[in-house]
Amino acid sequence: MSRFAARLAGWRLSGLERRIVWPFLLLLLVVQGISLVLVNRAIGQSATRSIDRDLQTGQRVFTRLLEQRAERLSEAAALLASDFGFRSAVSSRDVATLSDALENHGRRIGASLVIYTDPAWRPVASTGLSVDRVAALLPVARMAAMTGPGGGVSAQNARLTLIDGRAYQLVAVPVKAPRTVGWVLMGFVLDRSVLQQLSAITDLRGAVLFNGPPARVLLSTFVQAGDTLTAPNPEASPCGQELREADSRWRSCEFVLDTGLSDGHSMPPLRLVLAHAVDEALAPFERLQRMLLLLTLVGVVVFAVGSAVTARRLSRPIRGLRRAAERLSRADYDSPVRVPDERVVGDELVQLARAFESTRQAVQHREHAISRLAYWDTLTGLPNRAQFVDLLRARLQPDAAGAVAPLAVLMLDLDRFKHVNDVLGHQLGDRLLCEVAQRLAGCSNRPDTVLARLSGDEFGLLLSAADTPKAQEIARALLAVLDLPMRLDEHTIDLSASLGIAFAPAHAHEPETLLGLVEVAMYAAKRRQLGMLVYDASMDTRSSASLSLLSELRQAIERQELRLYVQPKVDLKSGRVLGGEALVRWAHPQRGLVPPMQFIPFAEQTGFIRQITVWMLETGVQALQQWQEAGLVLKLSINLSTRDLLDPDLTDRVRRLLDRHRVSAARLCLEITESAIMDDPARALQTLQKLHELGVHLSIDDFGTGYSSLAYLKRLPVDELKIDRSFVTNMERDLDDARIVQSTIGLAHNLGLTVVAEGVETDKAWALLARLGCDEGQGYGIGRPMPSEEFLGWVHRWQAPSNEALHVDTDFAQML
Repeated sequence: MSRFAARLAGWRLSGLERRIVWPFLLLLLVVQGISLVLVNRAIGQSATRSIDRDLQTGQRVFTRLLEQRAERLSEAAALLASDFGFRSAVSSRDVATLSDALENHGRRIGASLVIYTDPAWRPVASTGLSVDRVAALLPVARMAAMTGPGGGVSAQNARLTLIDGRAYQLVAVPVKAPRTVGWVLMGFVLDRSVLQQLSAITDLRGAVLFNGPPARVLLSTFVQAGDTLTAPNPEASPCGQELREADSRWRSCEFVLDTGLSDGHSMPPLRLVLAHAVDEALAPFERLQRMLLLLTLVGVVVFAVGSAVTARRLSRPIRGLRRAAERLSRADYDSPVRVPDERVVGDELVQLARAFESTRQAVQHREHAISRLAYWDTLTGLPNRAQFVDLLRARLQPDAAGAVAPLAVLMLDLDRFKHVNDVLGHQLGDRLLCEVAQRLAGCSNRPDTVLARLSGDEFGLLLSAADTPKAQEIARALLAVLDLPMRLDEHTIDLSASLGIAFAPAHAHEPETLLGLVEVAMYAAKRRQLGMLVYDASMDTRSSASLSLLSELRQAIERQELRLYVQPKVDLKSGRVLGGEALVRWAHPQRGLVPPMQFIPFAEQTGFIRQITVWMLETGVQALQQWQEAGLVLKLSINLSTRDLLDPDLTDRVRRLLDRHRVSAARLCLEITESAIMDDPARALQTLQKLHELGVHLSIDDFGTGYSSLAYLKRLPVDELKIDRSFVTNMERDLDDARIVQSTIGLAHNLGLTVVAEGVETDKAWALLARLGCDEGQGYGIGRPMPSEEFLGWVHRWQAPSNEALHVDTDFAQML
């Protein structure tokens, strides 16, 4: 029973299957219902026509029965008329003898009345009626005698008449000797035997009615004799009337029976009512109707089952496609979509399934490509940092006993790689990284070892079940293989590396923490130039403090702990204040004023530098608005980092700030370093071009400290070039630095750029720069960085020094 219930539940129609089955099933029911109604109507009409034909036939049968009865009566009357004794009594004119003869003969043949008349139709003798009643019947008898052919005996001269409320069939026969000497008139009561014979022959019920008034039943096989009936409507159809007897229905038809005179008066004709049982006529059709209904029900059931099977066959592929879509939504792209048989479901679902499968394959391909990009380094083919962290996290999971399997993590960073990359170019640098990856993979090809490229020139190595001696042995092998010279084209490159080692669970249980510790060991090895170091807690004092500062920095903006400082910039020729450079300070509630170098590098590494830049832009543009409202036309320079140049929303953010504070874009100067441009020249150039179109001034900061940026200088849409302070500070003592400064100024002016010198700390440096043609300067000799609130007061108090009387050395004088 439970198995049957399970199967029945399995056949429960879904929404789509119901939408397929029910409309067609309802349509079939409507069509079948209309068909049954039409068939019933046709059956009813056919049965009605059959009944009407049977009733017409019944009327003819009844007439024939009357004719046969009349023939028998006529023969009996003719026998009496030809009887010798009767004719002797007629010749003797003895009334008593005639009456006895009539009575005896009538009793013998069952006649209800017998009358003898003379040739003039005057009654002579009779039985059963008085003289007056006999006189009244003589016109009918005479009419019956006159209808006979030649006055002979025939059924045609039998007439119906009503005597004392009863129907009689009268027959008149002449008595000849040899001429007609009189008439014998015999009357026979019309009883139910005629109707019973009719019913036996035709299965019809009958009744003879008197039209009245009042109309009543004279004899019947389905109505009590003597019942009074309402006179029929003369305009009504004689056939088609419905009669009911108990629970039976009858269809009747009326016929007029020709009569003579009744009791000497003209008599309305008698009516013959024949009735046919409707149920009997419909019985064969009812069996047909039941068969049709049964066939309809069977057809509906078969159609419903067939429709359900068809709908299930159509919906099964759709459910399969739905499950395929659900698998795709769960990122399961490996299970193929089943394509159904075209002969079963049609071409459309097959095409849809193939489209799903094509989509799955395309998504699978893209997911594999995305996964490849997300977890694999495209340059070296090694796992990247994300995959390395996931693998490390998986191996750090404790077992059933809660223990973590020991492992070692090695992090390696190439020395002098940036120099090689800048000098020989990025293409050669990429080839160098691939060669390094191949060498490292050759030394770490154990099954339980994972080699990954963590960042630009950083590689990580994961060693399972490794102790300190084993890890150090592998580390020395890695460093040794990297000490071998590398030949790339015509270049021979000597590389070295710094390597840090940390262990789990001895040093940490979390992958991020473990990587942070091994990085600390690696940088400690690089600083000490030891090649390889195992992590020790003593190395991490400064790093822990820095990480703590970085954590607190995330809340510094919300707590409004950052401060905007401004270092003045002046025109070196006129001494006029032109503006300043925006600098950030962190007013820590416990540590005091934190220098930028203690938190800016970490902000750049973690990406938090973007939030600091947003704060600097917002605060700096507000300061420009205040200066503008104070009536001073000053410029403010704000530094951008590499991450800022890669921010696609930077230009829109600057535009919104300038519009909100109603500050001209020409009052804002954004400074970028050479290294920031060189990290991604194409994207940097695109961002700088948008800023230039906005009207913002652009400046190259710390110019001269990079290696390859001169190739991009002519392509950059910059307005200003800043000479690094290292050249400006030493130019008073070093003629070479002075020549570099002079060449840089000339180069910038030839390109149409303004030159700003950083690190102007003495009046002599000011004088030299002014005579070399430098446009602007900033430094401690002009003004130290100050809170932005104090800058306007400093501007009003500023007085430029007079440097014309300063003595310039002979060597410098020759340059001027």
